Amino acid sequence: MKRVDDFRLKLGSQELVPIMVGGMGVDISTADLALEAARLGGVGHISDAMLPTVSDRRYNTKYVKNKLQQYKFNVANTDKSVVQFDLGLIAEATATHVSRTMERKQGSGQIFINCMEKLTMNSPKETLRARLRAAMDNGIDGITLAAGLHLGSFALIEDHPRFHDVRLGIIVSSLRALQLFLKKSARTGRQPDFVVVEGPLAGGHLGFGLDWAQYDLATIVVEVRDWLKAQQLDIPLIPAGGIFTGTDAVNFLEMGAAAVQVATRFTVAKECGLPETVQQHYFKASEEEIEVNQISPTGYPMRMLKSSPAIGSGIRPNCEAYGYLLDSSGNCQYIEAYNREVAAHPEAKKIKVFEKTCLCTHMRNFDCWTCGHYTYRLKDTSVREDNGDYRILTAEHIFRDYQFSTDNKIALPA
Repeated sequence: MKRVDDFRLKLGSQELVPIMVGGMGVDISTADLALEAARLGGVGHISDAMLPTVSDRRYNTKYVKNKLQQYKFNVANTDKSVVQFDLGLIAEATATHVSRTMERKQGSGQIFINCMEKLTMNSPKETLRARLRAAMDNGIDGITLAAGLHLGSFALIEDHPRFHDVRLGIIVSSLRALQLFLKKSARTGRQPDFVVVEGPLAGGHLGFGLDWAQYDLATIVVEVRDWLKAQQLDIPLIPAGGIFTGTDAVNFLEMGAAAVQVATRFTVAKECGLPETVQQHYFKASEEEIEVNQISPTGYPMRMLKSSPAIGSGIRPNCEAYGYLLDSSGNCQYIEAYNREVAAHPEAKKIKVFEKTCLCTHMRNFDCWTCGHYTYRLKDTSVREDNGDYRILTAEHIFRDYQFSTDNKIALPA
């Protein structure tokens, strides 16, 4: 019976363990987690979601405090178009996180950064360009384009000296999305080095509608695989979403996948950025506690735990401090929902907003408990202590279990 370790991911001349740890945003996929994946010979992701905020937490910078001071005059204003990010500071925050991470890299693996197009930051094109180029300037091994079609993203970096050196990939949830991306990016003379096909069981934002259950990852992977072959395009294919065991991974590798991307099981690793109290919620979650809702201001459906404090929270929009999801006109769907509730309840000291959530604030505070479909199975991957809590695992333990397990077995911690 084959194991994941019997396969290798080939990226150019390099061969890697075909395990990619996904880039969970706002420092859930920490540098420590990504570095462990790379040390063990695979691919680890950091995320560029809200990096100025992450930099403040990790490196004692003051980006959020200074931005709030600059725009404090606008806090009570419903018009947030004036709240702009300094492109130089965005690049600086990205540079700090990427360079500090790459300086610590050990082993034969690689470190990629997950870059969300939907992180519009009141100036979508310019802020995206600043983030991409800063990551390349500071030695990142690869970039995974996420949360959007990224039809113009290659063009933003095609004149960069590392454009043909950095591994560039795209996350898609359909063949159609991949076809659009390849068509638009073809003019740069550069095809992606890999394609992550993310299915409907993934965590966080989904590339599907509320009819997500009608789709199947294996079916999409076969469709993309066969189309690439027909087009004579040799692009490594990496399935993601719901790959819970090493056997699940082997099934895709035998199908022709180059590697698998996994994340849910790493949410309960010591190296993960989630506080241990939140990790225990993940361990103890039942299948019924996991839902796909529409409260994200991005417009994408989002999978999360029903007990997430972010659901129904009516906090005032914190765009002056954060504002990562403001569109090019300074709008955000949460601001609109919040203002409607305030207008409907003018006497209320505290309001509830169930339609949308302030994703910036709640992700920063680890109150938006996004998760994969199989989060309810996490309890089967650890042991329960006498106090009722589950033992937090190491990233190495989880990685090795994927790498060497067979017959759908999961190795429990000793």
